[in-house]
Order: sequence, then structure tokens, then C-alpha cells
Amino acid sequence: MKAVELRNDPRDTVLVVDDTPESLGFLTDMLDGAGYTVLIATDGDSALRLVEQITPDLVLMDAVMPGLDGFEACRRLKQKPLMAHLPVIFMTGLSETEHVVQGLAAGGVDYVTKPIVVEELLARMRVHLNNSRVAQGPNAALDASGRFLLATDLQGRVKWCTPKARALLGELSPADPAQTPALPEALLRQLLALRHEATGQGAQCLLSIGGLQLECVMLSPIGPDELLFRLSEKRSTDDQNILQQQLGMTGREAEVLLWLSRGKSNREIGQILGISPRTVNKHLEQIFIKLGVENRASAAARAVRLLAQ
Repeated sequence: MKAVELRNDPRDTVLVVDDTPESLGFLTDMLDGAGYTVLIATDGDSALRLVEQITPDLVLMDAVMPGLDGFEACRRLKQKPLMAHLPVIFMTGLSETEHVVQGLAAGGVDYVTKPIVVEELLARMRVHLNNSRVAQGPNAALDASGRFLLATDLQGRVKWCTPKARALLGELSPADPAQTPALPEALLRQLLALRHEATGQGAQCLLSIGGLQLECVMLSPIGPDELLFRLSEKRSTDDQNILQQQLGMTGREAEVLLWLSRGKSNREIGQILGISPRTVNKHLEQIFIKLGVENRASAAARAVRLLAQ
């Protein structure tokens, strides 16, 4: 197999839906090596619940799964207004014309057969991600990107924000509800820094302000003096407690597993928790032992199933 070429563009988020641990492990490792952020779900119902919390940029969907199969999961996904743009690529061993037609009729944009040819899959993904960005346009992108959105001028002054972003900023800097809220100084510095990063669009940072954990992502310029950002609030205490209590883990192990289940790499988990990637890896070793699993994908799948109950 040829070595996977690392991408230079910003990290896109890919949701992999497959009920086979071996396939999940292979795809997770392959996509992470290619520069993608990976989310996983082990069945159609879990995938639909997951996209209510996090909006991926593309979905790789196994067609044949117990319970809600990939075709029906895709149909239900496409019924959600915020997900209508989302490219879904079906993966399956079925290659008859009727199955290809069924996948496309369900709303899929493409179809690849197993065993997966890595270079072919990555090439198809790049095409559909680019097509999705072009097709969405600025207005559709606003609706699909999580709704915690704000636009600033080049000096970081807020020009407008969505209701959810307004409420979040209001928690950080209480002000007159009738006025556009101001950015806390720490957040302002981070947004201005993102504007100057070499990666440009898609650049992101993590920071804590007023007891809240925020993820900030620069989405795109939407005018000569207007930049669009997404804010995501990370309130993870409840989920962390569930993992800690149900799986017999320490608090730190539960934190690491929680962020692993949300598609974060060791480096990103380290940034969020204030520890080194090596320490993250040490915690993962203990997590694998306690769960009786051998890889990241299986551990994340276990956490996703437990939290979805």
C-alpha cells in the first residue's frame, strides 16, 4: 500500500459509521493519518444522535448494519435542514446496481466497495468536500456550522452574532441584552491570533474563560472587513461522571476517554486538559486495559454507546 499523503488544508471532521470494530480501527487510523478529525458511531441511531451535538463535514456510512441500516440513517439525516448539505459516502461489500441506486436515492453522493482502496477513498472525499463548500455558499454554511456563530471586523469588534452565540457571550461578559455583546479580552486575543495563522480558514484554538471551555474555529472571510467564527462550548462534566462511574475509571481517564470519543487527537486532548501527549497516551493504555479493547476506535465506540443510552 502506498503511504498516505498528509494534507495541508485545515482539518475536516469525518463521521465514520460502521458496526465492525476492525473497519472502525482501520478507517480511524487511516483518516487520522491523512489529517482528518474522526468521529465514530457504531449504528445508524448513534450517528443521528451524534450529529445533533457535532456537525461533521462528511460522513462515511456503512450500508449494512443491524438495527437502523445506513440507507435509512442517511434518509433521516437528510431530513434535518442543517444536514441537507452534508456529503454521505456509502461503504459496503454490496456492489449490485440496485444497491448503488438505493444509496444514491437515500441521499448519498458516492459509493465505495469494500475492501477500501485508501487512495481512491481519499480522492473521492476531497472532491465531495470541495463540492460541498462551493454548494453551501455563505448562508447555508451559517446554518450548518453549529449556530454558535459570530462575525467580527478585522480589529475583532463584533459585527453580528447568532442568538446562541449572543447568549454564550452574555455569560462571559454580561451586558445590555439589546446591545451586541463585547468579546472578553482573552477571546479577542485568540480570534485575532487565528486571523493571522498560516492555516487561515479552519484554524482553531481551545481556551478557558470564566469557567467555560471554548473551542474557537475561524470558518471563512465573508467580506473585505468581516470574518466568520464558530464558538463551541464544552460542558462535559456530566458525561465525564457517567464514564467514570460506569467504567470504573479515574477522573482523568474519564476525561481522556470523553475527548477521544469526540474525535480529538492526543495533541488536542493534551491541549484541552493541560497535559502532554505522552501523558495522554499513558492514560489511554490504562483505558484500553480497563475496557478490554486494543485500539482507540474500540474505546471511543464503547464510550459513545454508553453516553447514548
